[in-house]
Amino acid sequence: MALDILVYGFIQSVALLLMASGFSLVYGVSRLPNFAHGALYVLAGFASWAFLNRLGLPYPLALLGGPLVAALGGVLLYQLVLRRIRGMEMSEVIASYAVGLAILEGLRWGGFRGSTHALPSFSDGVVFLFDVPVDHQRVIVVGAGAALLVALWAFTRFTRTGLALRGIAQDERAAMMLGIDSDRTATLAVALGGLLAGLGAIVLFPLGSVVVEEGYKVLIYAIAVCVVGGLGSWAGTVAASFVLGFSQYITVAYGKPHFQMVVMLLAIIATLVVRPSGFFGRQKALEERV
Repeated sequence: MALDILVYGFIQSVALLLMASGFSLVYGVSRLPNFAHGALYVLAGFASWAFLNRLGLPYPLALLGGPLVAALGGVLLYQLVLRRIRGMEMSEVIASYAVGLAILEGLRWGGFRGSTHALPSFSDGVVFLFDVPVDHQRVIVVGAGAALLVALWAFTRFTRTGLALRGIAQDERAAMMLGIDSDRTATLAVALGGLLAGLGAIVLFPLGSVVVEEGYKVLIYAIAVCVVGGLGSWAGTVAASFVLGFSQYITVAYGKPHFQMVVMLLAIIATLVVRPSGFFGRQKALEERV
C-alpha cells in the first residue's frame, strides 16, 4: 500500500500541476484570475475529439488542434472581455466565470453529454515501478509534467518573450517604461494559459471521458493549488500540487473517491484562514492580519 501511495500519489500530483499551470501563469504574469480556465480545458478536449472523430484528422493533428483552440479562446477572452475591465478584480472574476459557464453549458446544449466522448490513449500497455503496475498513459502524464516544467523554465529565461513576461510579472510599471506593452503581454499570458490547459487536457482526458463536468472540477483544483501555493508563485504551484496530490490519493486509498473534492475545498478554506498568502505568497504577515 505504501508503494502504491508513493507512485500514484506522485502521478496525481503531476496531474494537478498540469491542471493548474495555466491558471497560475495567467495570474502570475497579469494578475488576472481566469475563472474560464476549466472551460478552456474542456474546450480543448472536445475540440481534439471533434477533430479526430468528426473531421477525421490524423491523431497527432487532432491532439495538436485542441490546445490551439484553447489558446485562441484565451486570446478572444482577453481581447473581447477582460481587456475592458482589467484592474476591476471582482468584475474580472465574474466576467471570466460567466464566459466559462457559457462555454461549458453551450457544449452541453450542443449534445456533449454523458461519457460517450473519449480520447484514445497515446500508448497501451503496463510498466512496473517499484513493483506497482502503472499504465503507459500515466507514465506519459509524468513525462508531460516534467517536460512542461523544463520548457517553462527555459522559455522564461532564454527567450525575449519569456523575459518580457517575467518583467511584467515582477514590476509592471517598470516594464512598461522599458517599452513592454502590458496589454499585448497579458493577451499572450492568457493565450499561453489556455494552451497549457489544453495540453493538460489532451494528456489527462485519455484516462477518462471528455465530459462538461470536468471543467468545474479542474477550475476548483486549479484554484486550490494556486491558493495553497500562493497566487502568482510558480514554486508554490509546484509544491502545492504535490501536497494536495498526495493528500488526494491518501484520501482515495483510505476513504472514498468523492472525498477528493472535499480535500481541495478544505485546503482552500484552511489556507485562507491560517495563511492567506499561501506557501510562497508575496503578502507579508502583517498584511495578512490587517
